[in-house]
Amino acid sequence: MSFTRTTEQSSKYEHLEKMPVSELLQNINNEDKTVPLAIERALPQVEKLVETVTKQLKLGGRLFYIGAGTSGRLGVVDASECPPTFGVPFDLVVGIIAGGDTAIRKAVEFAEDDKNQAWKDLNDCNINDKDIVIGIAASGTTPYVIGGLDKCNENNITTGCITCNIDSPLAEIAQYPVEVITGPEFVTGSSRMKAGTAQKLVLNMISTAAMIQLGRVKGNKMVDMQLSNHKLVDRGVRMIMDELNITREEATILLEKHKNVRNAIDKYRI
Repeated sequence: MSFTRTTEQSSKYEHLEKMPVSELLQNINNEDKTVPLAIERALPQVEKLVETVTKQLKLGGRLFYIGAGTSGRLGVVDASECPPTFGVPFDLVVGIIAGGDTAIRKAVEFAEDDKNQAWKDLNDCNINDKDIVIGIAASGTTPYVIGGLDKCNENNITTGCITCNIDSPLAEIAQYPVEVITGPEFVTGSSRMKAGTAQKLVLNMISTAAMIQLGRVKGNKMVDMQLSNHKLVDRGVRMIMDELNITREEATILLEKHKNVRNAIDKYRI
């Protein structure tokens, strides 16, 4: 099967250093506009992956993201936002980055080249066959990610991936591949740009849609969110006011008593 890394192909723009700022920004924006269209073409793949993630989570499994560099950081970000947004346990969605937590802030040299390390990292989390592992790699060739999914497949663990090249080695081994073909970057090879944006948007879709399917959203509200700052407490109070048609004072008392928007609403109606 032929494979071309379009994410590494030369930018269609030349002499970037000679462009005025306005032209730089316009051209970057023009390229960014193509990302949602690329995702739209991949929606059937995203749908299959979301359905599978939801199924595994309902069986008592967990969702793991593995990646290196920008891809790994995006997985860590999405995982870390699930508990405060949806009120799920911190270990339900887990982001693992090649090189460990140090690599979130500072690149760890050659960490992505170790094809055996991801499986070791997953085993540190007691991975099992109820879980699902999504490998994230713009290139679709990262050894850390490919090696991790390969071992998961051997151990009957469900696998998916998000990549930005068609027919990549990663997509070939993932059971549920998502291929968002974003093409050459504005700065040649800088896949933190369009490819990174595409990965972030797909991750948003996966976690949000799965959490909605798990009942973690009521209507269109984050009723299970963690009340970790004054802004979120105020949002919670307003949710309760709107849902129950009561005063701010009554809603505040309910929220202070039950510590959770869903519980406050449900207990009020008993």
